[in-house]
Amino acid sequence: MPFQKVQSEKLSTSVVRQIEQLILRGILRPGERLPAERDLAERLGVSRPSLRDAVAELQNQGLLTSKAGSGIFVAEVLGNAFSPALTRLFAAHDEAMFDYLSFRRDIEGLAAERAARLGSESDLKVIQAIFDKMVEAHKRSKGDEEARLDAEFHMAIIEASHNVVMLHMLRSMFDLLRQGVFYNRQIMFHQRTTREAILDQHRAINDALQERDPAGARAAVEAHLSFVEICLADQKKAEKNEAIARQRLEHENARV
Repeated sequence: MPFQKVQSEKLSTSVVRQIEQLILRGILRPGERLPAERDLAERLGVSRPSLRDAVAELQNQGLLTSKAGSGIFVAEVLGNAFSPALTRLFAAHDEAMFDYLSFRRDIEGLAAERAARLGSESDLKVIQAIFDKMVEAHKRSKGDEEARLDAEFHMAIIEASHNVVMLHMLRSMFDLLRQGVFYNRQIMFHQRTTREAILDQHRAINDALQERDPAGARAAVEAHLSFVEICLADQKKAEKNEAIARQRLEHENARV
C-alpha cells in the first residue's frame, strides 16, 4: 500500500513555504525588504534560529538576497526574464513596441475579465483607490504621477485576476516599460486632450470592474490599449515627418 507515516514539518520548512507563497502570489515584490529578524520571527511565531534556517534555504533557492548592513530582500527574480541582447533588440525596433501593445491588449483584456469575475471585494477596493488617486493627480496636472499611477492601476487589475503566471509575466513586461525599453509612458500624459481621454478610458475600465462586468471590462481594456497604440503610431509618424521637414529647412537655408 502506498502509505507512509505522517511526519511533523520543521518550523523552518513552514516558514519557507509561507514566504514562497507570498512571493509566488506577488504579495512580496522583487526588491522589497523583509522586516528585521526579531520582528519577523515574532510575526511568524518561530525562534530566530528557525527563521535563519528558512532564510538560508530561500537564499539558496535564489528567492532572497542579503545586503550587508541593509537586511534581507526579495531577490530580483524578474531580472532574467529577458536577456540583455533581446532587451536591446526590443528597444531598437518599433515593431517590438507594437507587438508589445498587442500582447498586452490580449493578456490584460483576459486579466480584466478574470478580475471582474474572480477579484475579491478588497481587490476592487484597491483598484478604486488607485483610480481615485489618478483623478486627483489629473486635477493637479501631475503628469509624472499620473504615469506612475497608470502602471499601478494596470498591475492592480492583473493582481486581481489571481493568476500567478500571468502576474509574474506581466510584472516582467511592465519592468521593461518602466525602463523605457518600449516607449516613455510619460509622453502619453504631456498633451491635455490625450490625458483626458486616458482618464476617461481608465474610468470605463474601473466602472466595468466595480460592476463585475467581465465582457465590459475586457472591452474597455482593449479599447484603451488600442488608443495607446494609435497615439504612439501618430507620434512615430510625427517624429519622422519632423526629421524630413528639418532636412528641407536645412537645404532651403543653404540655397543661395
